[in-house]
Amino acid sequence: MGSDKILPSHVVANGHAPLDSGHARLKELGYKQELKRDLSVISNFAFSFSIISVLTGVTTLYNTGLNYGGPVSLVYGWFLASAFTMIVALSMAEICSSYPTSGGLYYWSAKLAGPRWAPFASWITGWFNIVGQWAVTTSVDYSLAQLIQVIILLSTGGKNGGGYEASKYVVIAFHGGILFLHGVINSLPISLLSFLGQLAAIWNVLGVFVLMIVIPSVATERASAKFVFTHFNAENGEGINSKPYIFLLGLLMSQYTLTGFDASAHMTEETKDADRNGPKGIISAVGISIVVGWGYILGITFAVTDILYLLSEDNDAGGYAIAQVFYQAFKKRYGHGTGGIICLVIVAVAIFFCGMSSVTSNSRMAYAFSRDGAMPLSSLWHKVNKQEVPIYAVWLSVFISFCMALTSLGSIVAFEAMVSIATIGLYIAYAFPIFLRVTLARKHFVSGPFNLGRYGVVVGWVAVLWVLTISVLFSLPVSYPITIKTLNYTPVAVGCLLILVVSYWLISGRRWFKGPITNI
Repeated sequence: MGSDKILPSHVVANGHAPLDSGHARLKELGYKQELKRDLSVISNFAFSFSIISVLTGVTTLYNTGLNYGGPVSLVYGWFLASAFTMIVALSMAEICSSYPTSGGLYYWSAKLAGPRWAPFASWITGWFNIVGQWAVTTSVDYSLAQLIQVIILLSTGGKNGGGYEASKYVVIAFHGGILFLHGVINSLPISLLSFLGQLAAIWNVLGVFVLMIVIPSVATERASAKFVFTHFNAENGEGINSKPYIFLLGLLMSQYTLTGFDASAHMTEETKDADRNGPKGIISAVGISIVVGWGYILGITFAVTDILYLLSEDNDAGGYAIAQVFYQAFKKRYGHGTGGIICLVIVAVAIFFCGMSSVTSNSRMAYAFSRDGAMPLSSLWHKVNKQEVPIYAVWLSVFISFCMALTSLGSIVAFEAMVSIATIGLYIAYAFPIFLRVTLARKHFVSGPFNLGRYGVVVGWVAVLWVLTISVLFSLPVSYPITIKTLNYTPVAVGCLLILVVSYWLISGRRWFKGPITNI
């Protein structure tokens, strides 16, 4: 493990064990260790796992799945999206093993593109990654604010019982409060955060198990296995009749859920033996999420009987399908829905943890990106406080995520475009380094301890093609006829992002951004 390398005395004096393979590799890549290397492989896994957070993604977008294809989209679409996501994860893990730095994706792009294209490649990847991450934090914390609104609505009697329906301004205030809390938590030392991260992972797993057993067993009316595994809901009220098309639109739920596992890469400078443990974190987070998520989807879908009623805005939860499922399961059996509200609180806590880890991952990305001088006011964002936490980067991420959510006051369409950047923008950033690895770097890629051997190139190509496919899929219209209100703004949002990033590069970036700068 290269223990014959004599490390400078200050490294030993700082209490960094001189034998850490991740630390040695970081030094080879030309960076000094500034963040505290304190995370085990379990902690690294926990961060990605709680950002993927099955409870968050599935709960928030269950409506989409039900509306577009229903049980068939949910149950089989999950597997389809999972299989391809795993391929993307394997490719990313292989690259992560070779370059364990907290810049993650954009650093890989620079290294894989070769000296001539490095600055441009890392610029595009980095901006897509960081904006995608901000959009993830926005959508996670906003969906928590919406869930809190539904919990309050149900606790005060439900929509049909004169419950309190918070206005969009109240929801934005909730959102701001949640973000503020996440900023405060992320200002704490990493040892504490890592404990919370592990707690989050345990909560996600236990929460899913509790809900997938409790909900179907409390429900008085259960769906048949035939319904869960074969029923296809083609009545979406959106004017779309083609079944394959409906099925593909229903994939959004699964694909949105399985995002954010680049967190393992962003936490590598704080993980012990990161060149082995970073890749393990990525793959285990995706693998375990696939299994747990499928269990959750099955459990909930067995309690679904009347799809149209669950989606209707006149039900107690105001059209929030999962909330309605939980509430009505308990209400029909016990005469009141308190148990269902408690179940929603379990989900809310998971979403809270998900947002917390999101901000952590965001701030590490901003720290690394500004350390390489790519952001305006870079020198500020990569300052580290006495606890070795990039505190300014944390609050920058909180502030931007709040601003992105303000669009929801203007129009829900604009807000949905922001959320679409969360899935597509991030996946484009995932695919870019993989694309470079199978094209420009195919000959000179030096693999780390974790590698796919001779399958690396094939797996890489499949991953790139999948990302291209979903980028097109999620840009297709979701309802006909197309009007200003029903237009899918994803391609507009992603296109604008691309234009902004490229023009910023042409106007100013190319003159001063030279790609990742080493700081030893």
